[in-house]
Amino acid sequence: MSLARNTLVQATLTLGSRVLGFARDMALAANFGQGPMMDAWATALMLPNLFRRLFAEGAFAQAFVPVYGGVRAREGEEAATATASEALSFMFAVVAGFCILMQVLTPVIMPWLLSAWRDDIGVMSVAITATQLAMPYLACMTIASLLSGVLNTAGRFALSAGVPVALNLCTLVPLLAPTLIPMSQPDILLAVSAAVTVSGVVQAGLLWWGVRRLGVRLRLSIPRLTPNVKKALALAVPGALAGGAMQVNSLVSQVLTGSDEGARSVLYNADRLYQLPLGLVGVAIGLALVPRLTKAFVSGDHEGGRRTLDDGIALAMAFTLPAALALFVIPFFIIDATVTRGAFTSQDAARTADALRQFAWGVPAFVLAKVLTPPFFAREDTRRPMMFAITSVVITVVVGTGLFFGFRRAGIDPVLGLAIATSLAAWVNVALLAGTLVRENAWRPSAGFLSRMSRVLGASAVMAAVLLVAGMNYETLSRLLLAKEIAVLVVVGAGALVYGLCLVLFRAVTHADLRAALRREPGAGAPASLD
Repeated sequence: MSLARNTLVQATLTLGSRVLGFARDMALAANFGQGPMMDAWATALMLPNLFRRLFAEGAFAQAFVPVYGGVRAREGEEAATATASEALSFMFAVVAGFCILMQVLTPVIMPWLLSAWRDDIGVMSVAITATQLAMPYLACMTIASLLSGVLNTAGRFALSAGVPVALNLCTLVPLLAPTLIPMSQPDILLAVSAAVTVSGVVQAGLLWWGVRRLGVRLRLSIPRLTPNVKKALALAVPGALAGGAMQVNSLVSQVLTGSDEGARSVLYNADRLYQLPLGLVGVAIGLALVPRLTKAFVSGDHEGGRRTLDDGIALAMAFTLPAALALFVIPFFIIDATVTRGAFTSQDAARTADALRQFAWGVPAFVLAKVLTPPFFAREDTRRPMMFAITSVVITVVVGTGLFFGFRRAGIDPVLGLAIATSLAAWVNVALLAGTLVRENAWRPSAGFLSRMSRVLGASAVMAAVLLVAGMNYETLSRLLLAKEIAVLVVVGAGALVYGLCLVLFRAVTHADLRAALRREPGAGAPASLD
């Protein structure tokens, strides 16, 4: 597939998963509310998700693709299959052992993780069991991550992008079961925790089937630390450290917001919205870029690598800039229309909107970081992205902590300080990544790229002006269109239409560009069922 088609496939399937995830969150709220079972669920899911981000989906996945792709290009399919089998056997053994260790230690660490309910034996018991039931999900996702790397290297993105839907589907079943079968809250929690692991087995199984359909016959064997496995691990360790630094950043934010009434809720709701462009565009393009850049660098096609990066950045910004501007220009309109109901008031929406606006100007940087990191991984350089990520985390923690307490003393919402620091640190990270690539001549923006970006900026500015006018007339539009939910859909749709028309009028996108972007690349044939 072309880069645009790869990204479109991944973003579309990710959007479907996000919609189902929202349905799951609604079902969780309906079953547990904000009581102890919801706290236990969040804790049970936190541990496997934390280590999944560090090992399975993050560092090891990005490190495996260039190693596997390099062996495939130099030594052929048979050697690449052997490399993948060795990596699969080793990582599965390590992570499975780690899962067992965590299950044994859960009774010891749970009182510290869920300290608010430490003295409630019933809640502690259910939380411990739920965590133990969900923990094998990590081992399953390690297998799934490696299998996705095999598929992505071969240009197959649809299946690996679509299987995460299984998590939401599997967990929805026990959450909806009480409508038919009476179940207590603890029983529902244990059932949904077990469903997490079931979903991991389903995802790994579907990807295993997809890899076999591709003609790759992987085998689980006695784990061995072969040269190729050592190489992948050497590349993965810096990425894991960078991921760990990001988790420290998140932990500090949670501790700080926990000291201010309502701050954690504000941060949570703003985070759900500004992370959407990152999940739909940044991650999709980042995953699509790694195999293409690896192929270019292995074959010595540095000019092709630069063109690929030009296309990736332009495509990412074409989707991200209008989303970021919408979040910056009409945050209250969006939040009040979609979230305000029940206990969440318009005053809560206004506070969340202020924080979202400060996150919004960092959204392009969050996405750019996902696009600018793959060139380093494609060249098997994970150390410098790690150092840049750690630098950005230090900035977030230091500046965020200072602004948080400074704003609170000044009577300003302290959450704004965390949002400002997060966006600032993201742009510093981008400057370090881009500056290094330009300095080493791995990427140099072409004249055509700069021209296209200026046209995208122009189209985004016109769209922002339209949204600004609509935002100033929010209440009037809500009355005319009978409901604020309808109003936000109409306004967002109108903004998208204006943006699309401006792209064409400003010739940021031509008919030839669209045909070229969506054209399947030669040699990327695949079974129709996978794409």
